[in-house]
Amino acid sequence: MITTESWADAHRLWDYHQMQHELRPCSVAVGLGSHDLGVADAAVKLYKRGLVPLIVFTGATSRTTQERMPRGEAVHYRERALELGVPSVDVLVEPNARNTGENIRFSRALLEESGTNVSSVLLVSKPYEERRAYATARKLWPAVEIVSASTLMTFDDYVESIGDARLVIDMLVGALQRLLIYPDQGFMISQSVPTDVTAAYERLRSAGFTSRLVPDGEGHGIKESS
Repeated sequence: MITTESWADAHRLWDYHQMQHELRPCSVAVGLGSHDLGVADAAVKLYKRGLVPLIVFTGATSRTTQERMPRGEAVHYRERALELGVPSVDVLVEPNARNTGENIRFSRALLEESGTNVSSVLLVSKPYEERRAYATARKLWPAVEIVSASTLMTFDDYVESIGDARLVIDMLVGALQRLLIYPDQGFMISQSVPTDVTAAYERLRSAGFTSRLVPDGEGHGIKESS
C-alpha cells in the first residue's frame, strides 16, 4: 500500500527530474535506450517537427530489456522509427552502450566517425531520466549545448502506462540518488537539489522504495540547497 505522503513525495521527485527545457532546433537527437519505446516515439516527433535532421539511438540490452528487446534497445528503437516513417538514412544506431555514460560517449564517437558536425543535442530520455541524462551529457560532452526532452505526460499517466507504481517510485528514488552521489565520482555535473526534494527522497527511502539504489555510504550523499 502506497501512502498519500509517499505519493506526494513521488510527485515532487517526478517534477524535479524534468528539466522543462524549451525545445529548439538542434544538430541531432540522441535517444537513450531503455525498456520504454516512448523514447523512440518522442525522438520521431521531434524529427517530424523539423527540430533535428538526424536521430541517434543508443543502447544494448539489460536485465529489463533482454526479453522484450532481444536485438538491443537501439535496434528496436530504430525499427520503431522506420515504422513511423523516418528514412533509414536519418537514423544511426549505437548498439553497445550499457549505461548513461556510455550512451553519451559512444554516441559522441559515432557522430564524430560519421563526420556529423554537432553543436547542440536534443537528448531524449524517459521523463524521470531527463535531469540525470542532462547532468551526464554536460560532464562528458561539454562542448555542445544539451536540450532535454521526453514524452510529455503526468506522473499518474506514466504510472498507469508502466502498470507498477512501486517500481516507478523505486526508479524515481534511484535516479535522484545518482544525481546526489555521482558528481563526486566524476560521472556527471553537480546540480542544486531543493530541500523539499531531498526530504521527499529521504522519506521514500525510509518507506522502503530502495530496489534501484546503489551503495552510497553514510549520509545518502545529500548536498542540500534551497
